[in-house]
Amino acid sequence: MANINLVGISGSLRKGSHNSLLLAEAARLFGNADYAEADINLPLYNADDEEAHGVPAAVDALARQLADADAILISSPEYNKGPSGALKNALDWISRSETKPWGGKPVAVMSAAAGRAGGERAQMILRAFLVPFRPRILQGPEIHLAASHEAFDGNGQLTGDIYVKELTELMEALRAEISS
Repeated sequence: MANINLVGISGSLRKGSHNSLLLAEAARLFGNADYAEADINLPLYNADDEEAHGVPAAVDALARQLADADAILISSPEYNKGPSGALKNALDWISRSETKPWGGKPVAVMSAAAGRAGGERAQMILRAFLVPFRPRILQGPEIHLAASHEAFDGNGQLTGDIYVKELTELMEALRAEISS
């Protein structure tokens, strides 16, 4: 059997993003799989631009990458009590692509933020954003990585045993969801 194809979407465009680190840790803990992080650095959605120029090639490539995935990992920071604008913009653009990658796709959602709630509000809102696309969103365990600036060692690995345990459980649930 071919390797499982995992695609991660980080809601942060920042180099060295804690959400990108969390996704990489999730992929590592998932085990044997091909993993790639999607590029969501897209132009702002504007219906006039879409009408004049169509859906950008980068959006179609992103939608195809997600469609080809066996499962999707999404991690978002919390900006002003919600998911990042970059992530919402990517979801809006993907919805405009002829490729409809989300239907029935297993999706694991997580968040990493500097605050003590670990992006809990952003994650709740992100889950609601995904509902119209009808993916199979895993319900838990929920990963809200608090004080994310202190959560990784120099090699980018999680240091808190409880987070490693829960992220491992989430990845085991994702693996089971893929094979169901």
